[in-house]
Order: sequence, then structure tokens, then C-alpha cells
Amino acid sequence: MTHKNFLVCIALMMSLPFASAEAAQKKHSKRVHQTYESHAAKHLSTKAHKGHIQKVAYQADSIHEQFNASGEPNLASAKALVMDQATGEIIYAKNINTLTPIASVTKLMTAMVMLDAHLPMDETLEITDADVDTLKGSSSKLPVGSQLTRAELLHMAIMSSENRAASALGRNYPGGISAFVSAMNDKAHALGMSSSHFVDSTGLHSENMSTAADLSKMVRAAYNYPQIREVSTTPSQEFKLNSRRAPVNFSNTNLLVRNSSDKWNIGLSKTGYISEAGRCLVMQAQISGKSVVMVFLDSMGKFSRIGDAERIRKWMEAGNFSPRLG
Repeated sequence: MTHKNFLVCIALMMSLPFASAEAAQKKHSKRVHQTYESHAAKHLSTKAHKGHIQKVAYQADSIHEQFNASGEPNLASAKALVMDQATGEIIYAKNINTLTPIASVTKLMTAMVMLDAHLPMDETLEITDADVDTLKGSSSKLPVGSQLTRAELLHMAIMSSENRAASALGRNYPGGISAFVSAMNDKAHALGMSSSHFVDSTGLHSENMSTAADLSKMVRAAYNYPQIREVSTTPSQEFKLNSRRAPVNFSNTNLLVRNSSDKWNIGLSKTGYISEAGRCLVMQAQISGKSVVMVFLDSMGKFSRIGDAERIRKWMEAGNFSPRLG
């Protein structure tokens, strides 16, 4: 081998690791990009803990992902409805008459029925074994034996979707839980929610069923209760539990409320989730000077319902929407 050829071989050998490293880096970058695009919720989860969920949501969704070719929002929710609160005009609709489990959105009906009974809100109620979730095994910050007022339990049930709180409210209704559920269905009938049916005060059972169209009626009715508006839009609240020395913090289950932003003016909110129902969210909000009722049901992905609400807001703020049925 000549001296010249020897030098060429050495140069080639030295360049191979760099070429391999560059190829590996490109492959890694492509894989990371694909992972980010297909798992935006994972990135949202990381950033939500740091209080930056909205900023990341905008990064994860490009314009073509948020809207279709007609300029209408691409929603992850299988059923959705946006309605003008004042006129009842439907602004956006997607499978609005499809019957579906509604999970903890049920608790809005629980709150209305309890408030309609005009029971003493300062009465102390106790969390018992009867309030423990044996159906889904959901966790709770309320130990058995906790004693709270009816007003505090209402706050926890709506703001934090505390199942034991909602159970105690129904259980302490005159006539017990069976009378309470009967009153829930009577209320639904009175509101014209003809497709809806309730079986418990928590929403844990998948037989709590409704439609987006019916739930828009429930949200409009719930908005007439100042107590529900107040507790559903509280970002967080500390409560003193008799079983613990320090107050316990309870947070709102709606990230749009918990991470308050000047982009949103929310007057009422309730989330819901069980596996049969998917991720659910109902809200009343002001968008571009218009009071709207928003219903998002059966959405896959922990943050997809929030993304749907953001897409609707941007669509309405753009001012190029018109009523649509679908």
C-alpha cells in the first residue's frame, strides 16, 4: 500500500464514526418529532405541572390539525355541541343526539336537585363506608369519618369531582339515595332532557346516560344557580378535615379554570371521566362577547377535551363560523 493510499484509508476510517453519529442523530430527531406529534398529551402532562398547558397546546397543534379544509374545527370528542346561550342557536354540532355515558357531568344534576330541596347548607354531614366507591375503586381525599357541611361537600363535588362528597349529598337527601335519584330523573324530565337517565349521584355508573343536546339544557339550567357557578369556577380551595391537622387543598378538575388565563371567561364548568364515557367537559363561557354553552363528550386522551375547547374558541374568535348541524 502506498503512503497516499494509506492516508486515504485513515481518513475514511476516521469519518465513519462521525457519519454514523450524524445518521443516528437524524434518526433520533425524526423519532422524537414523531413521538411529539403523536403523543401531544404526554408533553401537555409535563408542562401542565409547570403551569404552561396553553402554550404547549398551541405548539402541539398546527393550523391544519386544528381545522379542516372548510375552516371548521377538527374535534377529538365523539359528540360535541356549542350553543348560543341566549338564543339556543346551535353554533357547532357533532352527533348531538347520540346517547352516551356522561360520568361526573352527572354531578351538575346532583347539585341542582340538592339545592332545589332547600336543605340547610351549614348542616354537618359525615362521610361513611356507604360513600366509598366500590364500583370503580376511585381514590378520594375524604377519609371515612370526615365531617363537613353540606355547602363544603357541594364545593368539593363540583370543583374537584369528589365522589364521596356527591354520594354523601345524595345519601342525606330526604328519603335517601333512591328518592334522590328519582328527583334527578324528575328534574331531567322537567328540563326537557327526554333522552337522559340517572342512576346515582356521582356519575360513576355507566348507566348515567345523556346526549350532548340534553346536556346543553342541563348546563343552561345549572347556570341559573349562583352557588354552582361559584364553586365550579373556583381554581382551588383548602378545607379543614377533622381527621387531619393541616387544611387539605382541593383543585378544580378543569385545567382551563385551574390555570386561569385572560383568554378564557368561564362562568360554569364540569368535567367527567370513566372508561365507558371517555373524557367529558361541559362549560358556559364568554367568547367574543357571546355567551355560549359548550359540551364535549367521549374524547380520548387526557387533554383532548381541553384542546377541543381551545379549537372552538379560536374558531369563534376568528369570526368565520356559521351554524352547522352534523
